[in-house]
Amino acid sequence: MTEVTEAPCAAGTPLLGSMADLLGDPLAAYLRARRDHGDVVRFRAGPPGLRREIYGVFSAEGIQQVLATEAANFRKDNAIYEELRQALGNGLLTSQDEDYRRQRRLIQPLFTRRRVESYATAVTSEAAALAARWQETPGGADGAVELVEEMRGYALRVVGRVLFGSDVEQTIEVVRDSLPMLNERARARALSPVKLPRDWPTPANRRAARAQAGLYALCDAIISKRMDGREREEREQAPGPVPEEGAAEDLLTLLIRAHNAEDGSLTRAELREQVLVFFLAGHDTTATALTFALHLLARHPAEQRRVHEELDRALPGGRTPTAADLEALPRLTMVLKEAMRLFPPSPAVSRLAVAETVIGGRRIPAGAAVLVSQWVAHRHPAYWEDPERFDPERFTPQAEAGRPRYAYFPFGGGPRACIGQHFSTLHSVLSLATLLRAYEVEDATDGGDIPLGAGITLLAKGPVRVRVRSRT
Repeated sequence: MTEVTEAPCAAGTPLLGSMADLLGDPLAAYLRARRDHGDVVRFRAGPPGLRREIYGVFSAEGIQQVLATEAANFRKDNAIYEELRQALGNGLLTSQDEDYRRQRRLIQPLFTRRRVESYATAVTSEAAALAARWQETPGGADGAVELVEEMRGYALRVVGRVLFGSDVEQTIEVVRDSLPMLNERARARALSPVKLPRDWPTPANRRAARAQAGLYALCDAIISKRMDGREREEREQAPGPVPEEGAAEDLLTLLIRAHNAEDGSLTRAELREQVLVFFLAGHDTTATALTFALHLLARHPAEQRRVHEELDRALPGGRTPTAADLEALPRLTMVLKEAMRLFPPSPAVSRLAVAETVIGGRRIPAGAAVLVSQWVAHRHPAYWEDPERFDPERFTPQAEAGRPRYAYFPFGGGPRACIGQHFSTLHSVLSLATLLRAYEVEDATDGGDIPLGAGITLLAKGPVRVRVRSRT
């Protein structure tokens, strides 16, 4: 019988424990904890009397317990999800129990492969517009493009178009200005040992309230316009035929129509909550994947040549890629996967243990905060040889079959796996294909590491710059 022991504790300061490390550079803190203490580690964070313990779980087997095999014991009852609920509502990302199951049943049919592939034209047309803009204004004085903001703005336009269709233009500025601030505020409040009430009129609370009010008003206005128009149509004429699954309708229209006998339909408030979650989860993560895929190709010209050769074969004459081309782009897909291994858009996932359990021979007490980290698992030396090296060959079918399931989990896993992972892959591969069929990218940084931070998503703290050169 395996002996059960207490998890070792990461080093910290007497006054604040590991709080400074977790706030300042959590990615390094997680890696250091695994290296020094193993695959289950305790972090003590905060001053005496307000100190919290967080259990980091870093092995593929332990991550599988938390996200999949014992998922019912690890809930989204912790501080970060409560802060996100307060900011964005109780959508698919934050809801639990019957609320979650009802939402998932209503929304899952909108994310079938055929339905997702109907958005390919929205992706490629926006990517082509970006490529054309790069041709006209290829960057600053040295012809360089700053990828972080470029990809964030581009991904936001794509997600906004998929969500709102022709109403996309009025959403971009409000979402771009408000959502990142609410995201960062949720993270900071979740880690803080002392939280001021949200209704106190502090400058931070007032900024957050204005940002939330702006987002809510925007979404509510678009939803009301759509629903009121739909209700008028239903009064004036018999409903028409249900569109085929492959028809390219925006997601808000489909959410409004979503209905079944067991769950009814989504209310206006629920529609807003789903829209905000899709914006949060759908644009920033994909922007991160695109940024670092292009960055890595710029630093590895031999790999970029392989991708260009594949694109030239798959897209003769530089034609626009379609969803049907994904299978003909295995090298590009491997590059994307390797980029998401080295720079996972979601670097960590947190849960709360309901009952005491054992992971890797270590006791996890009831009520413990538990963290699993893509950043660490994707670099774990038990699964990845020379883990910091960029090597798309890690994602050949044979190599993938030889690794534990949760050595690589950029989209989470288990019953709460990301519902939009096929859309994210389609979006990323078609975007890269459209840009790279037209351009070569060359590193325009100083060659050093990109400074990174970890909010709810991975954050580049400095510019990620490439020069773009036309291939024609």
